[in-house]
Order: sequence, then structure tokens, then C-alpha cells
Amino acid sequence: MKFGKEFRAQMVPEWQAAYMDYNFLKTLLKEIQRFKLTNDLNLPPQSSALKRKLTLYRAFSGLTHSSTPTSDIERQSILVTSKHENDSKSYKTTFLMTADQGSEYELVYFRRLDDEFNKVEKFYSSKVEEVLKEAEMLGKQMDALIAFRVRVENPKGSVFDMREKTVEITRLASGIAASSAVLSASTPKGAKSGKRHHVGMEIIEEDGAAKLGKIDESNECVDDIETKLVDKKDEEDKSSRRKGVGVRPPPLEVLDLVKINNPIETPRSTIKGFLKFPQNSELQFSRDNLKKVEEQLKQAFSVFYQKLRLLKSFSFLNTLAFSKIMKKYDKITARDASKTYMEVVDSSYFGSSDDVSKLMERVENTFIKHFCNANRSQGMNILRPKAKRERHRTTFSMGFLAGCSTALVLALILIVHARHLVNSDGSKEYMETMFPLYSLFGLVFLHLIMYAANIYFWRRYRVNYSFIFGFKEGNELGYRQVLLIGFGLAVLGLGSVLSNLDMQMDERTKDFKAFTELLPLFAVILVTAILICPLNIIYRSSRFFLLTCLFHCICAPLYKVVLPDFFLADQLTSQVEALRSLEFYICYYGWGDYRMRKTTCKANTVFQTFSFIVAVIPYWARLQQCLRRLYDEKDKMQALNGLKYSFAIAAVCFRTAYSLNERMYVWRILSWVFSVIAAVSGTYWDLVYDWGLLQRHSRNRWLRDKLLIPQKSVYFVAMALNVVLRLAWMQTVLRFNFSFLHKQGMIAIVASLEIIRRGIWNFFRIENEHLNNVGKYRAFKSVPLPFNYDEDDKDD
Repeated sequence: MKFGKEFRAQMVPEWQAAYMDYNFLKTLLKEIQRFKLTNDLNLPPQSSALKRKLTLYRAFSGLTHSSTPTSDIERQSILVTSKHENDSKSYKTTFLMTADQGSEYELVYFRRLDDEFNKVEKFYSSKVEEVLKEAEMLGKQMDALIAFRVRVENPKGSVFDMREKTVEITRLASGIAASSAVLSASTPKGAKSGKRHHVGMEIIEEDGAAKLGKIDESNECVDDIETKLVDKKDEEDKSSRRKGVGVRPPPLEVLDLVKINNPIETPRSTIKGFLKFPQNSELQFSRDNLKKVEEQLKQAFSVFYQKLRLLKSFSFLNTLAFSKIMKKYDKITARDASKTYMEVVDSSYFGSSDDVSKLMERVENTFIKHFCNANRSQGMNILRPKAKRERHRTTFSMGFLAGCSTALVLALILIVHARHLVNSDGSKEYMETMFPLYSLFGLVFLHLIMYAANIYFWRRYRVNYSFIFGFKEGNELGYRQVLLIGFGLAVLGLGSVLSNLDMQMDERTKDFKAFTELLPLFAVILVTAILICPLNIIYRSSRFFLLTCLFHCICAPLYKVVLPDFFLADQLTSQVEALRSLEFYICYYGWGDYRMRKTTCKANTVFQTFSFIVAVIPYWARLQQCLRRLYDEKDKMQALNGLKYSFAIAAVCFRTAYSLNERMYVWRILSWVFSVIAAVSGTYWDLVYDWGLLQRHSRNRWLRDKLLIPQKSVYFVAMALNVVLRLAWMQTVLRFNFSFLHKQGMIAIVASLEIIRRGIWNFFRIENEHLNNVGKYRAFKSVPLPFNYDEDDKDD
């Protein structure tokens, strides 16, 4: 693989604009090379030949003889200088060979090279400053954690009251000694890029009592241990005063300065917060709270370590890129400028600073010491999770189930055609009863196929969807896993359909007619059981993530709205027919209609009422989420978004009323009016706000400034399809009838078109979200911390 492709593949997607633009610099070098080749072609043919021949007659200087080089100033082709501007350092290259032919090309090259160098230097410096500030905050959190841990393990409040267990005393003493191994502030030797404050972790010794000296548990009494600890602490305080460093309070005194945060939001806490109930932020010293605090800090350290790893990779990749591009320059121009330029790159802050490396080492030591019981292998497995490897059995199973699904579809078509089931007497009855039950599987399967296609194209165009959705690293599903689930569901549904048809064909099985009607119910129960199964099978973390988001959608607006929650609610708005199928399941089997294979559901008032409720639930959830975001973010655009869903709710209600009573002409008019309003507002919102398109003053006319897909026609086709497919539901109002297609079949086709539209919407919606993150260099989500210091409240 060429370096350019490898360089791009290893970039952090959200930081892509901050990396050195290697490809553009290569194009500048190609222009220089093209110019030189053109000039070489104009030279007399004998001159080059003479030059080659003369080299054969030069004197042999020996293998060990070193010739005296000419002066460095005479040979030097560039001069790199630096200057300080606004507490930052910038570099400028002066090209010393301006008299040479074609030097203007090289001047342009070095001007752009300096721009890239200064861009990388500035970005890296700013990011290092951010992580140093975050390191200081994590240091305070570690102080509070260790004090909290001491209080929990010794409820009496003193480290030395547990006189009956000297071993436990030693362990607690070790924990207190390790409290100095947190992130602490200090001032480094001046950084080359200007004023900069360094925050680092003190190195943690594996034996926590090493600083205190060895404690002989069998010979020394508890009072002697306490005296040693106090004396050691006094000596450290005195030495820190002599150095002019602020003395930190003893570990247990830290607890007087902090309050506990409760980032886990519940409906009860939301209601209390809305009603301005005073929240209890006092520290409760229990093992459950200690476990929660440790888990939160564990996650915070893990995310912080990933930031450090990416910063280190950023520095290494850009240094390597500058080295590669300068070697190409030397090769093309036959100059020796790479050594001079790389000396400046290596001495720059991003090329020479070891702040990140030292901080990584200290984070590792702290994490291993305090969260993994000094088990280094366990700690490093958490901090550096192994990349998820694609398994051949997943691909094989997916292909096998896809083949089975294809075979079952062909078998179903042949059976229907061979036995003339379409024109049989019971076909209409079958379409009214069994088709709505089995269409549920088809609609969910189609949605999974579209989601798998989204994942494939997100990965192809390097959209960081796992970060956007907040998936746990290493547990996100790839498109193969999603296809495996989809084809498994297809095999289950098609197998049930064929079993149902086959068991009814034989006259001898008429006694089992009620059993055959239960096949779709058994299939739904099986899928539901797998979905809620607590065992670690069939992608448990993904199933629980889905259930959590679904619960948040149902309970809206009692939970703070995040992207996965409203994204799932948007998916549900395209699965209204699937939700109605679930309602039909309850009616058909709950009221015993399956025994007669005749449905009386649609004539029932309760069923008709719930038809309105079920259809409105997804839109209502989105409306509540918009109101919650309006309350939290004070963003007026959320009010307009909520108004859009209000129109959709009205349109769905009037269309449902018209489908239940087609004689009421007023329902048709109202459904027409509100459906048009909902379609226009929804389409405009999709294209302008969700996709970020239709921008008149964009560099790409009517598109965005930044596009991931190089073919611009794809965006225009997607916009046209969005408009056309949004009008597909107008069939419910227009009532087009086709002699060869049953009413239930038309409903299923319209629902499928809406799912396809939603699948197209998904790709461009997440693409726009990804580009927004890229514009803000946002590669990590903020992790809630367990403790809140009093000074933090004052700063706020």
C-alpha cells in the first residue's frame, strides 16, 4: 500500500483537516517534476551522454577515504526560521535557490509546506493543552476516590482504628501512599512552542508502601505505624513548602470539599429537577456508591487514554508524512533539503515533546494500580482493547442463511403458482388474517437490510458511526452481523409461511388447523425471547443498547435526549405498519379469532381506537423529545421540529379515520390538507437540516461545502427519491386499486417504500452529523465524572 493511502487510512476521521495535506503537496511536487522533465527534453542530446561518459574517468577515491565537503552554507538550499506570535510558534522557510530555473514552483511548494507545518503544530499544541487540563481534573477526582475508598472500607473514619487486623491496616496505608500517584499540576521546563503548563502523573510504585518504608506487621504496633505515616506526611508538606508548591489537603479532608454527581438520569430525578426539588448531593459512604464511582472513573480514564493514544499517533504520522514528502522533493529536485527541514520538524513541539508519552505511562500506572489490583495485563487489555476481527464463521453463516432465504422464497413462489393459491377460495381470507401477521417479519427484515447497507457505506466513506451512536468500542455490529440477523429472521418467517401452507394442503391435517395458525405467534415469541434474553448470546450488548434506547423513547421526555434515542424514534415512525401488525397479533390471538380463521378486529371499537394510538406513538415520542431538547438546549429550532411532528400526528390520525370510515368525506379533505403540510415540512427539514443540503452559497451548488461522496449526482438523486417516496403514502388517501393486488399487499408495498426512504435518510443524516463533528474536531464524547468540587461550582 502506498504511503498516501496508508496515511489516510490511519487518520482520526474527526481530525482529518488538521493532518498534513499529503496529497496536495504531492501534486505540487508533480508540477515541479513535470517542469523539470519538460526542460530536460529541450537539452541537446549529446550533453547528457557526455555527462554519463565523463563519470567513468573520475579518480577512484577509495572505500574509506572521506572527501572534504563544501561549505554547508554553499550547499544549503533552504533556511527555516521561527518566530513567536501570540504565545505560539510559527515557522517560515526561505528558498535560497531562487535564481534557478523553475524556482517559482519550489517557492509555492515551500510556502504551502510551511502552512501545513504550522497547522499541525498549532493543532497539536492546543490538543495537548486540553489533555493537560483534563489530567489535572482527573487528579482531583483520584484524590476524592482514594479518600472515599478509605472511608468506605473503614466506616469509623480513621485509618488506624482497625487494630484487630494489621494486614488490613497495611493495605489501607498503601492506598493512602498511592494517593500521591494522581494527576498533579507542575510547571515544566519551557516548552518550545511558548508558555505551556504541564500536568502529569507522579510515577506509581507497585508497592504502595514503598514510600513509607517496609512495615513489619508482627513487630511494630499500630501507633508506630501511625507515627511513621504522620512524620512522612509532614516531611512531604515541608519539602513542598520549600519548593513553593501548594500543599494538598490530607486525603480524608478532600471529602469535605466535594459533592457527588449522579449522572444516571431516571424519570424520578427528571421530575424532581423540573419541580426544583432539592437534590441530595451528600456523600453516602456505601460499597454500592464506591463501585459506581470506580466504574465512572474507570470509563473516564479509558477515554482519556484513548485521547492520548490518538495524539501520539497524530504526532508520529505527521512527522513521518513530512519526512516522506521531503524525500520525494529531494528525489525530484536533486537537492539535499530534507535533512535541514526535518531537523526543524524534529525539534518542533509535536516532533520533540514527550508530554503525551509520559502522561500515557502515568495513566497506565494509575489505572493498573487503582482499578486492576496491579494486574498489568488486565489493565492494558482495558486501556488498549484489541481490534475486532472479522470471523469467517460469521460470513459463512450469513451466506448460508442468505441461500436458505433465497431457496425458501423460490419454493414459496413455486407452491403458490403450482397450486393456484392466488385464485383459490381461501386466498382473500388468508390475506386478511395471515398476511398482516407474516408481513411483520418482512418489514423488519427490510429495515435490517437497509441498516446493513448504511453500515457498509458508512465504513466505505469513513463515517465514524460507532462514535456518533455511542457504541462500546469493539462491540458495534458490522454489516455482516446485521445481515446475519436479518437473514436469520427471514428464514424463520419464510419457514413459518411454508409450514402453514403445507400443513393446510393435506386434508388429513384439518384437525391441526388451530395449531397452524399459531406458527407466526410462536415465531414472534421466539424473537422476543432472544431480544430480552439476559444470557451472553447473539450480541447481548447490542440488544441491551437497543432496549435501553427503546425504553428512553417510550418514556420521553423524562430522559435527556441523545442521538441514538431520537434516531431510533425516527426509525419507528417508518414502521407504523409493523406496529399495527403487533396490535393485530394481540387482537387476533387474544380474542381467539385464530380458531375460526376470521378476524372481527376491524369492526371492534377498542381495536379502532388503538389503531390511532399505535400509529401516533412514534410521532408522539419524537414530539416529546423535541420539547425536552427545547427545554434543555433552549434551541428554537426544536420548537419548529416539534411543530413538524405535530402536523404528522394530525395527518396520521385523519388518514386512519378516513381508512376506517371512507364515507366521511370530511376525513378525506382533512387528511389531504394535513398530509400535504406534513409532507412539505418533512421533506424540507430532511433536505435542509438533517442532510445539510440545499445551500445556495455553498462551494457545491445546492449541496454542502463538504461532501463525502465524490459523485455529486448521488445527492441530487437522493433528494429526488426522498420527495417521491414521501408521496408513496398518498395511496392511503387516493385509494388506487389494482385488480391483481390485494389491499393488504398494497399496504405492505407502501410501508416497504417508506422503509427504503428511511434507509436512504439514515446514511445522509449520519454523514451530516459526522461532518459537523469533523468541523469541530470532536472525536470523543464527554464522560461524566463522579465528584464535583466546591470551586467548580463557584467557577460555573
